[in-house]
Amino acid sequence: MHIEPTEIAIRPASIVDIAAITEIYNEAVINGVATFDTEVKSIENRIEWLKQHDATHPVLVACINNEVVAWASLSRWSDRSAYDGTVEVSVYVHQNHRAKGIGSYLFENLIHLAHNLGLHYLMSRISQGNETSVRLHERNGFKKVGIMHEVGYKFGQYLDVTIMEKVFNNY
Repeated sequence: MHIEPTEIAIRPASIVDIAAITEIYNEAVINGVATFDTEVKSIENRIEWLKQHDATHPVLVACINNEVVAWASLSRWSDRSAYDGTVEVSVYVHQNHRAKGIGSYLFENLIHLAHNLGLHYLMSRISQGNETSVRLHERNGFKKVGIMHEVGYKFGQYLDVTIMEKVFNNY
């Protein structure tokens, strides 16, 4: 069942969203390869993670009826100042709300925000087998840069990672 964008509220994440963000992320840690984390994260860990984000590196949440059903972030790529215009994009959707268009809508909002923030380079690392994410990125103007072969080990196997990029020409 597809959800209409008018039913989804997108807003900046805050400390009150940490439990939902942590639940959504930990489900991906335990059951999927969208993240190569192999150990669940604590609430305290996610609070520290949220504190590492700022106005230029925001975390957004998607809510339906005031319930957080997805989150997305723009994270620093490096602490070296020459990379200040470069961010890594992440999007996670609660397992009960996937394939409804929520992730796409949230992703589109995140890309628009990145452009408005004056960021220059967006990149994503997408694990082997996640063709849905590859298609989402392609629909939003990302291009495949390359594949890192067998770079991650999860669930008893080595997995490839596809690197995708989007470059804004906002000079």
